[in-house]
Amino acid sequence: MTSRSTLALAAVAASIVLAVSGCAASPASTEPAAADAAASGDWPRTIEHEAGTTEIPAQPENIVSTSLTLAGTLLAIDAPLTATATTTVSDVTDENGFFSQWADVAVDAGVEELYPNLEFDEEAVIAAAPDLIVVSSSGADSTADQYEKLSAIAPTIVLNYGDTTWQELAAILGEATGHEDDADAVVEDFDARTAEVAASITVPEGSANAIVWNGTENPTAFAKEGSAHAELLESLGFTIEGAPDELDTSEQSRQDFAFLAIENVTTALTGSTVFLVNGGDVAESDLLSTPVLATAPAIVSGQVYPLGPTSFRIDYYSASQIIDYIEATFA
Repeated sequence: MTSRSTLALAAVAASIVLAVSGCAASPASTEPAAADAAASGDWPRTIEHEAGTTEIPAQPENIVSTSLTLAGTLLAIDAPLTATATTTVSDVTDENGFFSQWADVAVDAGVEELYPNLEFDEEAVIAAAPDLIVVSSSGADSTADQYEKLSAIAPTIVLNYGDTTWQELAAILGEATGHEDDADAVVEDFDARTAEVAASITVPEGSANAIVWNGTENPTAFAKEGSAHAELLESLGFTIEGAPDELDTSEQSRQDFAFLAIENVTTALTGSTVFLVNGGDVAESDLLSTPVLATAPAIVSGQVYPLGPTSFRIDYYSASQIIDYIEATFA
């Protein structure tokens, strides 16, 4: 991976080249100069977020993310992400603890590990010397309770990926990083691709459930209506049904998933189609062979579709993989 010092030297070199180019520009070359002036005159910026408002004095050049999930969206909009918290290496990560759907992009960009195993390390954040810190208010990678400490280090913004699509997150992060054009472009291309696939597939009749299946001994997570998974699948033409609120056994209410005991899964699994979030062939086979669910509509018809191991956290990269799978399956 590229070190922070190398990234910093590269940024300085780039700025010198831009400065020399600007000085050498002819009077007729007004568009780049105007763009540079607009960008430089657009700071400081005040960003509203989950924990309040934050002023960002200048365009960030050294961003760290304590949220592994939000790192994917920062990479998608080409923001200068230099380090992110990582998670335990598993079948959904690379050897660095980066999510596999964007791991190659992170490695190519020289992103480093901020701290491992999603175990918050204030000293590591201080050592990274960031000029912007990005934090999640939801999920296992949330460090929202450390907001005051982080804000004392650098400008910090807190975002909720539980009830916000990656496109909406991209817009906020684009504004916070000065990469609005990149955010607009990646969202526009993605939405065009989504519309193309939606027009090319045949959606089964009836509603659908999107669930995380971990066997009968563990709670089953149902994607809620309005969640990132529901919105993505509905943009492709599916109608997603969540689980009744009264069946949710979560100690803390989440905006993205409801967690049900097996006796309640039989009540909530009403869709004619079931998508397995974070699931592959093994989860599909196990669900189809679970006796207590044998009469569920999707089990009877065999319309169970695994979205793959990267599908739990929705970002540009995992969403694109889901769309490719939907196209291949339903076209």
